[in-house]
Amino acid sequence: MTTETTGTADETFLFGPKSQFSAFFDDPRWALAMIRATVLEAAHPQIGAALADNSTFVAHPWRRLRNTFLSMRRMFGPDPAVREREAARLNRLHARMSGADSRGRAYDAMDRPTRAWVVATLFESAVTMCRLSGQPLDQDTMERLYAEYRAFLAALDGDAGELPEDLHDFWRYFDRVVENELENTEAARVILYRLFDHLPAPALLDGAPTLWAAGRAVAGPLLGALTVASLPEPYRRRAGLPEMPGAATLMQGAYLAAGLTRFLPEGWINAESIIEALSLSPDSDDPRARTVAALRARMKRASALLRLLTPLRGDTDPGPAPSTATEENRRSAEEFFRRVLDQTGDGHLDWPDLAAMARELATRLDLDEPEETRLYDAFSAWWRELQAALDTDGDGRVSAEEYAAAVPSLAGPALIRVAEVLFDATDKDGNGSIDADEYRALFRTAFHRDLTTTDGAYGRSAFVGGFLSFMAGRRAGTPYDPLLADA
Repeated sequence: MTTETTGTADETFLFGPKSQFSAFFDDPRWALAMIRATVLEAAHPQIGAALADNSTFVAHPWRRLRNTFLSMRRMFGPDPAVREREAARLNRLHARMSGADSRGRAYDAMDRPTRAWVVATLFESAVTMCRLSGQPLDQDTMERLYAEYRAFLAALDGDAGELPEDLHDFWRYFDRVVENELENTEAARVILYRLFDHLPAPALLDGAPTLWAAGRAVAGPLLGALTVASLPEPYRRRAGLPEMPGAATLMQGAYLAAGLTRFLPEGWINAESIIEALSLSPDSDDPRARTVAALRARMKRASALLRLLTPLRGDTDPGPAPSTATEENRRSAEEFFRRVLDQTGDGHLDWPDLAAMARELATRLDLDEPEETRLYDAFSAWWRELQAALDTDGDGRVSAEEYAAAVPSLAGPALIRVAEVLFDATDKDGNGSIDADEYRALFRTAFHRDLTTTDGAYGRSAFVGGFLSFMAGRRAGTPYDPLLADA
């Protein structure tokens, strides 16, 4: 295959609505393929270490899904300017991720062979999903799809040289990496055996915890088993992954059933609409929110009925009420720590958690490089303040107990700088105040929440004060909640 990946005519062919990739975007099979590809990525030692140290996929999987979806839309969209901007953003994000794994091996998210492996898993999983669902791609379609993924890599790295140019050579490359480089990493185990079993509810189902837990108890282990069955046999053997009896048949059936959706009328399944609906907050002004609110009410009734019929362990005894205001405040602080501060879900607060907050804010606000750097620098300074004030045992991180014992220390000068960066990013006209339209735009864009009653202007001090109250855990139920606390 000799298809080039540059030039206006070729870009029309490789990107946009006429690309082969765009045909998969609203395909339910793609969800199964993405899970499979993510496991193959996580099985690579460098990627697995980067995920374990920096990713929020355990604590906030739905947010990660939404961000990945939007990024792929931009990268495979028809506008080259949007694609270049997104590629630059992704490169800045990855350039901040480096370190060493538990065995002392260095990892770097900008390592070019490693980035090529990410793209390789996406392509191979797309081909595999078609084969498993009884619709194998013909050679011409497969080569066109491969050209699109090489163009995607070229948009990130400047060229696609880390992936073989010829499709036949690609399969030899893929088999070699599977045989010689993939491992049973901690990140892969978390995805297969922890994430599915403990998957938090999306915002849409947040009001029905019992119903969600009951469904997850069945679907979680099953989804993990189906994913294991779909992985390459050499990797399953080397990693010692147990295969549930009958999982291969169930996996084939799942792909076949998902493939039947091709007979639905065009437009009936829209991935973007589904993801946005799952992310709707209860008080959103989105027209779909009324339908979601009614659905939530029905789910709450179903959840209450299910709780009466089959109470889950731990649900029947709420435990003794806190005896003092101090105990109540401590419980509240620990809850805020878990839901907001511990972005990576490892039970501790350290720099990757604050970096994830900066990354989420920068992504939602679509900040340019100078503003993004200011935001990261402010969060970095905040982490140094937190570490100095709260890390009493000197282990380089902050536990929930250390945090709860010294909550007031959170709102220091560095956190004020974080709020000021946000203020400057919102104050588009630079007049030193945020009018009602700018304020509403901030929450609609960054926090996915509409503020219908907001009126008047907000000065820097008022804006900073509100943000500090939230980030110090002193105010619950603020408009900032969906940004950092949603799953």
